[in-house]
Amino acid sequence: MHINAVLEMDVVALEQDDSVTVMLDLTAPQNDEDKDRPAQAVIVVLDRSGSMSGPRLHAGKRALVALLDRLDERDWFGLVAFDHEAEVVIPAQPLGSIGRESAQLAIARLAPRGTTDLSSGYLRGLQEAERVQAAGGTTLLVLSDGHANEGIIDPAVFKQMASNAARKRISTSTIGIGDGYDELILAEMAIGGNGNHSFALEADQAAAAVAGEVDGLLQKSVQAASILIKPTSDVVTIHVVNDLPSQAVAGGILVELGDFYSTEQRKVLLTFGVPAMAALGLAQIADLVLTYVSIPELVTHTVTLPISVNVVPQDIAKGRVPNPEVEREKILLETQAEKRLTEEALRRGDEGTARGHMASSISWLESIEPDAEIDEEIHFLKRSLEELDERGSRYTEKRLRADSSKKSRGYKSRKQGGQIDEPDTGEESA
Repeated sequence: MHINAVLEMDVVALEQDDSVTVMLDLTAPQNDEDKDRPAQAVIVVLDRSGSMSGPRLHAGKRALVALLDRLDERDWFGLVAFDHEAEVVIPAQPLGSIGRESAQLAIARLAPRGTTDLSSGYLRGLQEAERVQAAGGTTLLVLSDGHANEGIIDPAVFKQMASNAARKRISTSTIGIGDGYDELILAEMAIGGNGNHSFALEADQAAAAVAGEVDGLLQKSVQAASILIKPTSDVVTIHVVNDLPSQAVAGGILVELGDFYSTEQRKVLLTFGVPAMAALGLAQIADLVLTYVSIPELVTHTVTLPISVNVVPQDIAKGRVPNPEVEREKILLETQAEKRLTEEALRRGDEGTARGHMASSISWLESIEPDAEIDEEIHFLKRSLEELDERGSRYTEKRLRADSSKKSRGYKSRKQGGQIDEPDTGEESA
């Protein structure tokens, strides 16, 4: 796995408090197609409440049958269905032990009923996932079209449950179907669980999202990646700019990155608060320790990257020029934060403030030197304003949340997640 660190500015002023922003550019290795991949596991948690009746449940069932066709006999599969209660339809076990036809019949028999207790389904799915013994890791895939109206309904609790599972190498991806689901809960589950969150307006788009998740599952080249930030005594604060699960540990901050697909690229921004330094010259501010498991070898690798800055006189520091690539990444992440503010305003019913956020972001981005990612953001926001007029706030909320939850984590090449089948292009959002 390749990692490169780029500093926004590689000099700081002598005897003056400062901050240092570091952009990590990570690229996963390409899969070796000549080697057998390790067994993977997918546990599906499927909403079968009354609102899923008709095309949505039928599409979900078709997608699960297609998923089975992509799995090897040694891959693990399990299915939990939920409404006001959870039911283990297919206990997690190797597909060869279940039998493809038996699994297909169990899926076909599913019928809609009841209300929506998402927590019961997710918790039961986690229990099944913890029994799995697939060497290549486990993905929990949640499909729902409704708001949780029973059981746990706090998005922060769902995020913490998913984060706890991720530390056991169980990732969580979520697919919201239609415009009535709770985007806060599903997005937070995916963020905490190092997975993807997809917005699928129509049933067929939900099936496409499931297919995309399987593609990712079978293309993993890195598992359980993390970065341990070990600051020196000169650092007073550490801020992880991306929306990534992180926690204080002995010696620093641990940032969870989860799994990488073959050749996938991500960018992660870290900001260090550095107090006034009294000596000129090179000063180390941190060690960054990247740990990951390579697939298919299942070997743990550790790479240590020292981060240093050059302390110079204040008059020289005044002339420093920010790295344009890091500056652009900061702008892109700030745009994702604005999307979340826009979505929150729409949820409050404050459409005027939401329009103001989007208009301000567009104006700001148009004032910046253009490139492909900046142009994409401008196009997305302009289209979102149009969608607000054409489809209303509920649709636009889902659109904004799905896009920001993907991009705020630094995904650059991942096709999974975001809004599926943009209405104006017929393609997935980047």
